[in-house]
Amino acid sequence: MKIGIVMGSTSDWNVMKGAVDILESFGVEHEVKVLSAHRTPHQLEEWVKDLRQRGFASVIAGAGGAAHLAGVVAAFTTLPVIGVPVKGAAFEGMDSLLSMVQMPSGIPVAVVAVNGAKNAALLAIEIMAVTDQNLKDKMDSFRKEQAEKVLSSTLS
Repeated sequence: MKIGIVMGSTSDWNVMKGAVDILESFGVEHEVKVLSAHRTPHQLEEWVKDLRQRGFASVIAGAGGAAHLAGVVAAFTTLPVIGVPVKGAAFEGMDSLLSMVQMPSGIPVAVVAVNGAKNAALLAIEIMAVTDQNLKDKMDSFRKEQAEKVLSSTLS
């Protein structure tokens, strides 16, 4: 299974690279695209419509501003879609966040924190780990390592 990552523009890469880094650290195959809900809607639909048949488990969609990308992706597929609101120049990312969390009933989009691409990747991995024991084991190890880091922290 693979994870799709789509962003509205190359300016989102600084944030979305965090998702790629996490997926690579877990050995999860992925595909990255730059497609806009507003500027390339037909190309976006073409990419999304056969993701399931191509072996994708979910899609991570990152966008700033009006941030309709995750919702448009969700309209074209029944795969889980995880939205990453990207902080733009205006409104500290609240515009993106609010655009994503206000999806109409019936077309769900899971949404992580502003600039939360790493958590989006972890959530996508957790979804895959429901049926993939290898990923479950890797996630268990990752969580254990996180706990150990906290417990070994000291303040000077």
